[in-house]
Amino acid sequence: MVVLFSDDEFRELVDKVPKDARITIISDSCHSGGLIDEAKEQIGESTKKKKKPKKEAKGSSRLGIKDFVLETVEQEDEETNIKEYIELENGDKIHVGNKSLPLQTLIDILKLNTGNDDIALGKIRPTLFNVFGEDASSKVKKFMKVLLTKLQEGENDPVGLMGMIGKLTQEFIEHKLNGNEENVGRKQEVYEGANKGSIADNGILISGCQTDQTSADASPVGQPELAYGAFTNAVQIILEESNGKVTYKELVMKARKLLKKQGFTQRPGLYCSDGYVNAPFIC
Repeated sequence: MVVLFSDDEFRELVDKVPKDARITIISDSCHSGGLIDEAKEQIGESTKKKKKPKKEAKGSSRLGIKDFVLETVEQEDEETNIKEYIELENGDKIHVGNKSLPLQTLIDILKLNTGNDDIALGKIRPTLFNVFGEDASSKVKKFMKVLLTKLQEGENDPVGLMGMIGKLTQEFIEHKLNGNEENVGRKQEVYEGANKGSIADNGILISGCQTDQTSADASPVGQPELAYGAFTNAVQIILEESNGKVTYKELVMKARKLLKKQGFTQRPGLYCSDGYVNAPFIC
């Protein structure tokens, strides 16, 4: 079974951690830097880079985001098609690939499971809402809540939101949302997620790479069934060599060094409050 988690789900998960407890998340996935919103970046370059301004067309606050998604997907498609082989110190050669799910693949999966061929970039969230109903993520529910409110109020649609719901009617949406009320503080949350203004003190994220990087898989040449995550493998090696006695900072720094030595370009990151940087690693 494939389970998809967004940064919003991670944020909500961390917010539920009891005051005197902590949660450690190790994410060996592409673009995993900064998955916990507002967690302080202790090791990494994801939040320190200058962001390029997004181009937006008049009357559309979504165009910049859409362009970014398409650009990212195209880049991932190119990277996915690149096959690399790395030779380890013992002479063994391993095949290296990237964990990525091109957007078109997701759309094709949705078409196959729904029998609906009319699914484009702008209709992904409504389709997910239709398929999963009460099990849909909070972000999808908030998105549909805004659409329903606009329909009920008869508000003009300057950015074309109504065109995104296709054949879904008001009654159908109301039925799906029944008992699943999602509060929306501001319109921006629908596209970018909620920002509660609190520091993720109880959440610790160790990412396999930076926000603009992919996280590699590796496998012995000719044996793809033995594939493993390069970062996950590095963590296991470090824990075994240190007998489990290592701090969060030491673990990430050693993983960076080991991956670089093995020929991987991805750079793991650490996101947490200052008090956990030199704390013993627990997972």
